Amino acid sequence: MKRIALLTTILLATTPAFAANVSDPAVRVGGQSMLSSKTIVANAVNSADHTTLVAAVKAAGLVDTLNSKGPFTVFAPTNAAFSMLPPGTLDTLIKPEHKTALTKVLTYHVVAGRYDTKALRRMIMAGNGTAELKTVEGGRLWLMMNGSSNILVKDEKGEIADITIADVPQSNGVIHVVDHVLMPS
Repeated sequence: MKRIALLTTILLATTPAFAANVSDPAVRVGGQSMLSSKTIVANAVNSADHTTLVAAVKAAGLVDTLNSKGPFTVFAPTNAAFSMLPPGTLDTLIKPEHKTALTKVLTYHVVAGRYDTKALRRMIMAGNGTAELKTVEGGRLWLMMNGSSNILVKDEKGEIADITIADVPQSNGVIHVVDHVLMPS
């Protein structure tokens, strides 16, 4: 009887804190809450892990597009992902004379429509282990499972990105944080 009373006390003491965490709709990315009431750009500017992406989006003139109604699915590379590019690549892409190439790389990370991981998993299963998505840039991305819950994204160059934070809801779509920059052919 004492064990049951102790267990009940422990459960009651911990339940309110657990419930508060579960009911919090905000997902944290880059140390900040990503609110589903904000647009892709409005949330991304707050993420310390996406300052390079935000600077690139601004340089490419894509802010208005990613603030529009959408919906969009964005595979958002982190600052660390951009730092893995060959030396000088990002510096070259950010230059005004390379705006077309930068836009091509950035829009390759965007898919029209809202694809959360539940939808992506369904597509992967229906495709016998692989799903193909057409990007806003016009290229293709392939998705596959890595274990029971993690999804990988393969670009046209054959490189693989891991979705490290999935299903970050936005008012105009969903973001999946990835650990590599995806490159079109």
